[in-house]
Formats: sequence, structure tokens, C-alpha cells
Amino acid sequence: MDSEGSNKLKVSIIIPTYNERDNLEELFERISNAMEKAGYDYEIIVVDDDSPDRTWEYAEELGKTRGYPVKVIRRTKEKGLSSAVIRGFKEAEGDVFVVMDADLQHPPEKIPELVREIEKGADIAIASRYVPGGGVENWYWYRKLISKGAIMIGRVALPKIRHVKDPVSGFFALRREVVEKADLNPIGFKILMEILIKGTYKKVVEVPFRFGLRKAGESKLGGKTMINYLKHVYRLMKWEGEIDRLVKFSIVGTSGIVVNEGFLWFFVSELGMDKYIANIPATELAILNNFIWNDLWTFRDLRRYPLWKRLISFHVAALMGAIVQWLIYAPLVYLGMNYLVANLIGIAASFIVRFLFNRNVTWG
Repeated sequence: MDSEGSNKLKVSIIIPTYNERDNLEELFERISNAMEKAGYDYEIIVVDDDSPDRTWEYAEELGKTRGYPVKVIRRTKEKGLSSAVIRGFKEAEGDVFVVMDADLQHPPEKIPELVREIEKGADIAIASRYVPGGGVENWYWYRKLISKGAIMIGRVALPKIRHVKDPVSGFFALRREVVEKADLNPIGFKILMEILIKGTYKKVVEVPFRFGLRKAGESKLGGKTMINYLKHVYRLMKWEGEIDRLVKFSIVGTSGIVVNEGFLWFFVSELGMDKYIANIPATELAILNNFIWNDLWTFRDLRRYPLWKRLISFHVAALMGAIVQWLIYAPLVYLGMNYLVANLIGIAASFIVRFLFNRNVTWG
């Protein structure tokens, strides 16, 4: 991009660090070359959690001896990646914030491309491993599985981000306005996901990049990673109101059981219908009951499609739930499990399937 356009923006590059001393010289040099070549005014903000290898000290030294525009924040009481990024946001002077790791797995040469997407109208530009052209280098199969699984969980549990291919990326750019009024949680595990849920934005773009090999330092992937991630997803679901929605869906489902049982009794005992045939209208009335209450209460704010489409889709969800319930129930009984316990497991699986289908499709 020409310098005339790019000089209008100042870019703040926020880098949380812990024991990254050995990466800093190459990192700063590559950032400087990329930003100067693109003609951007920039600053580097290093937020260090009092690293034993004195990363913070070396960052200051490089700023003084090499002339890099570095601002160093040494935190001695706070710890954590998300809180470090949030602190960087508060200290940043730029119009555009870029967040990246110091381990050189995020190529600095990609920063100008992310910023250009912001200049073209995006509010958030994500360096993505999971769009065409992106990828990861030399990951074991289980790490790829964990990453894809985490993304799937996030996209299913939080419909707002379901169109984002890599919502857990640690490398992204955004306009200052996106986070200025956002109530970001400093104990959040994946700060981008937090921003995508709580930030103020309209347009998100994803730019492909290859997630590289770590040059030095220690990997952030630990044994508690997935537990912390699931806790974070739960907190975001609660903040978004998805937990309340799940509770409402459960209450409506319970009412449907009462309707089903009540009408089944009425048709058999009072009208003398065959008990097998009576189950059909009783089930349909329960489905209609559940649809009405979910449409008026659980998903009232999400009614975008015509009533008839929502009603048909709700019936499809009920059918899918019944199939899933039977597919789980039958094998478990065959394997010797008590039929009542097997049925409960089937019901639980059916409930999850119906909720997710209705949340993402019927009222998606």
C-alpha cells in the first residue's frame, strides 16, 4: 500500500511475553522491516509478566540501542495472557491494535496485510489458520484435533461467532473502537473470542497465514488448557444469555412431557383410542406446545424466518432428536445397560441435538 494512505493510521503492536528474551531481536527486526516497508507509523508494546529471563529488560535495551519504538510494561503482580493484552490496549496510542505472540509463530510480515484489511473497511482482521491458504506446520495429529475440537465447541456454543473459521487465533488486528467500550474479562482464556462476543464491530475478515514453528521459549499449551477454555466458553455463554436460553429450553421441554403424558392419558382413558395410535397425536401436541413456548419465550429475539419455516424446522429437530435418542438407547440396552439408564442418556443426547439445531437453524 502506498505510504500516503498508510500514514494516516498509527498501529500499536501488542505483544504479551513471558520468557521470550531469545526471540526479541529477530522479532523486533522483522516487525520494523515490515512496517517501514509498508509505510506505517507504529509502536511496539511489550507487556511482560516479570519473566525470570528478564525479557522486559532486553526489550528496553533493544529499544534504546536499536531505536525501535518500544514501550515496555513490566507486571509484577498480574499474570495471564488476556490481562496482558487488555493492559496493552489501555497503553496503546494507535488507531489500530495488532495482537501477536513473541515466539515467531506469528510472522510479523503479515501485519501490514491485516492493517490493510482494516483500512479497506474491516473492523477486525484475523490471521487465520483455517481458511484457504492457511495452515499449521509440523503439528502432531492430536494437537490438530484439540484445536479443531476447541473451535467447533466455541462456534456451536456461541452462535455469534459461528461464521469465523479461527475464533481462537492469537494473531489479529482491530480498530480501537472495537474494544473501547467492551467489558473484557482479564481472566478470559482466548482474548479474540472474548472480543468477538463483547466488542463493537460489524465486519470481520480472515487472512490466511501459516502458523510457524516456535524458535525459542516454552509452549503455552499445558495440561489445563482445555479446562480453562471450556470455562471461558461457559462464561461467554452466560454473558451472551445462552445459558438462560438453555434453561428456558429445558423448562419448555419439561412442559412438553406433561402435555404429552396428559393427552396420551386423555386419548386412551377418556376417548378409548388405541394406546399405540394415541401416542401420535399426543406427541404432535407436545411438539406444538414446545414450539409455541420456544417461539414466544426462549427464542423470541431470534425470529427471523416465516412462522411456517420455523415450525417445519422445529419438527425436523424433534425428528433428529428422536433418531439420536434411539441410536443411543438401542446399542446401550444391547450391551447390557439398564433400559431406564440407557433411555436417560439417549434423552440427554437428544436434548443437546434439538437445542443446538433449533438455536442455530430454526431460530439461527
